[in-house]
Amino acid sequence: MEFSNLHSWDLTPQEAVALQQKLTGQVVLNHHLPKPIRTISGVDVSYKIHGHIFHAAIVVLNYGTMEVLETVSASAEVSFPYVPGLLSFRELPVLLQAFKKLATVPDVILADAQGFAHPRRLGLASHLGLWLDLPTIGCAKSRLCGSYEEPGLEKGCWMPLLDGGEEIGRVVRTRARVKPLYVSPGHKVGFDAAMEIALHCSRGYRLPEPTRQAHLLSNKVRSEHNALSAKCE
Repeated sequence: MEFSNLHSWDLTPQEAVALQQKLTGQVVLNHHLPKPIRTISGVDVSYKIHGHIFHAAIVVLNYGTMEVLETVSASAEVSFPYVPGLLSFRELPVLLQAFKKLATVPDVILADAQGFAHPRRLGLASHLGLWLDLPTIGCAKSRLCGSYEEPGLEKGCWMPLLDGGEEIGRVVRTRARVKPLYVSPGHKVGFDAAMEIALHCSRGYRLPEPTRQAHLLSNKVRSEHNALSAKCE
C-alpha cells in the first residue's frame, strides 16, 4: 500500500496531545461505506511486557466468508513511552510499516483499539484512518472513557457509551453471555455501520474474526522473535 505522511513521529507526549487535538477535527464519522464491502482487515500489535520490540500484524479477509486472503507483519523498536490515551504513538509506526507491505487495499479496517471512544476523540483506529484515508473501526476489549448501562446477554444486544451525554461508542455483545466489546467509529464510518460490521464479523468468538486472526498472527510473530533472540544469547 502507498499512503502520504500525515505527520512526524518525533514528538514528546505533550506535543502528541496537541497533535491529537488538531487531528480530531479531520475525523469523518458519517460517511457512506462502499457497497458491497468486499474485503476487511484486522490489525493488532503484540509485545513483551516492558519490552521495546513491537510486532504488528495485518490480516485481510473476504468480508462475506471471512476467508483469509493476505497476511503481513512487521517488527520495530519503540521508544515512545506508555501514556494512557496516546497508544497510537507507540503502535502506529510499526503498524504503518506493515501496511506498506500489504498488496490489498482493504475496504474497511478493524482495530483492537479505540476509535472515537477516546478522551480527545482520536484513538488508534481514528488515527490510523487518517493516515491511510480509509474507513476504520475501533473494537476494544476494555473501556478508556465514558459510562454505560450493561447490555442484554444475547449476541447483538448493545447500549450507548456516553461521555458527558455525548455518544462516543457502543457497548456491544458480540457473543452471548460473554463480556461485551467497546465499538466506536474510527474514520469514515458512522455508529450504526461500525456496530453492524463488528457484529457481521463476529463468528462465535468475542473478538471479530479480523482482529482475532490478527491477534493470533501478532502473537506468533512475537513468539518466533523471542525464540530467535533466545538462541542468539
